[in-house]
Amino acid sequence: MSDIIQLLPDSVANQIAAGEVIQRPASVIKELVENAVDAGAKTINVLVVDAGRTMIQVIDDGKGMSDTDARLAFERHATSKIKKAADLFDLHTMGFRGEALASIAAVAQVELRTRMADREIGTLLTLEGTRVTGQEPVACPVGSNFKIENLFYNVPARRKFLKSNSTELNNIMTAFERIALVYPEISFTMHSNGLEVMNLHAGTLRQRIVDVFGKRLNHDLLPIEVETSLCSITGFVGKPESAKKKGVQQYFFVNGRYMKHPYFHKSVMNTYERMIPVGMQVPYFIYFTVPAGDIDVNIHPTKTEIKFENEQAIWQILTAAVNDSIGKFCEIPSIDFDTEGQPEIPLFDPSYNIAPPKPQYNPTYNPFETTSTVEHKDKVIDQWEELYKGLHTEETFPQVVQSKIGNPIEDRSPSHYQFKGKYIMTAVKSGLMIIDQNRADIRIRYERFMNQMEQEVSRTQKVLFPEVVQFAPSAKVIVEKLMPYLQKVGFDLTDLGGNSFSVNGVPAGLEDINSVSLLQEIVADATEKGCASATDIHSTLALGMARRSAVTYGEVLGNEEMETLVNDLFASSNVNYTPDGKAILSILPQKDIEQLLN
Repeated sequence: MSDIIQLLPDSVANQIAAGEVIQRPASVIKELVENAVDAGAKTINVLVVDAGRTMIQVIDDGKGMSDTDARLAFERHATSKIKKAADLFDLHTMGFRGEALASIAAVAQVELRTRMADREIGTLLTLEGTRVTGQEPVACPVGSNFKIENLFYNVPARRKFLKSNSTELNNIMTAFERIALVYPEISFTMHSNGLEVMNLHAGTLRQRIVDVFGKRLNHDLLPIEVETSLCSITGFVGKPESAKKKGVQQYFFVNGRYMKHPYFHKSVMNTYERMIPVGMQVPYFIYFTVPAGDIDVNIHPTKTEIKFENEQAIWQILTAAVNDSIGKFCEIPSIDFDTEGQPEIPLFDPSYNIAPPKPQYNPTYNPFETTSTVEHKDKVIDQWEELYKGLHTEETFPQVVQSKIGNPIEDRSPSHYQFKGKYIMTAVKSGLMIIDQNRADIRIRYERFMNQMEQEVSRTQKVLFPEVVQFAPSAKVIVEKLMPYLQKVGFDLTDLGGNSFSVNGVPAGLEDINSVSLLQEIVADATEKGCASATDIHSTLALGMARRSAVTYGEVLGNEEMETLVNDLFASSNVNYTPDGKAILSILPQKDIEQLLN
């Protein structure tokens, strides 16, 4: 039998390895920008065309490379960051594996222009699928200029399964923001298809956060700062009133590197447990500085999963730091009693002489006299027939039965019963039906809004005082895509520049809701789902408006309101589930009820 195991060609092995490091255009930008940071750049410019499918260009003013280093940098496992295995536990750079440039060159056409400060002439290097196609001297500024064209041109399957341009550009912006938030001392710019998307000047950390996510966030940030022997923690956490359900900015960084850490996230959210409603999230930007030997970043090629040696101790330090920040700035929500319609109680003035009240009484009153009582009794007895004037004996009255405890009760009961302001309970042939009132109303309103959009019969209600809604730069593409649909559904928005919009009108029937929060939630949902088609956008808009305008938990409903809600629910296309797949009703069979009482 012949041998069947063989070594793969280098080109195939490189493409397989590149699949772990370069998953989409955002991965290319992450790796190139991190290399620019490691090179000591003070200005980094990123340009993309067609969300990175056609071209990605990263220009920096770092220290650059010599002609030999430029050629060697594209070899696999060639790096200037580490020299021995022990260096993996003392990392001070963003990259270290030496895989990024080799992986990019394996799946794209690459052009590099680079020059060092002590050289008069730079180097132009071109590669195609790991193969060097040219190298020559060229005049260029100090630093490096990477141009990546036709990404995944030689891996058609990977290119075919890239998402839409808006989704890929959103991923690029997310990766770009994660790096920009760590290095406020570096200036960043981002251009998409020739248009400037983001321009971040060097400044303080707080200013960088505000530049990325808008000025409104500045009023919701509380600084935290703690220094211990294990670690130092700095950054900002949000005020309790800044909590939102979706679209909240939450970032952890360790030693200048973005990370995901559910355990530390739980620590922060536990601190707000009694301050915000269940299901809400608060923004935070928290930066850890720990000894390089106490963490391990060499777990996954994306380097976002990081292990801590003293995880439990750092968890306690983080909890104490967030608690201290909230308490120090007196941001515990105060108890605000409802005083509307209550009488105003004046302050006590000791100099004001108040006369004691004088009692008034009838000196001729004698409780033992019964004349008035007898007269009243006789008067009632003499006139008792007038009370029944106009009534006929043949008129029927509701039947009254005697209860076990001796109190008469009517033999009629309402058809629906509301339980704890959350569920509607009604009897059906098979048992007891329990309906979630909020989810039922979401289903009803969702279908109503969908019909309005399909028939284009939405109306706009102008607001007396326009509000301003601001979106993060990473959401700009989604906002531009949603804008025509928002106007069709009834929103009147005016672009104020800087990703800010004035809300001049809202859809009729939604006047009492917070339009700013609604728009932010709709954009967050659209960003999460992608919304490639018009149907997806309609569904996102309808669901967002239905959630905001639906009956809330705790709202007391009358029997007629419950009757209308139940009838409308059973007239909808799906009575069992909400548009996002949550159960609306459940039936408790009669035999189960009888078994419980046996």
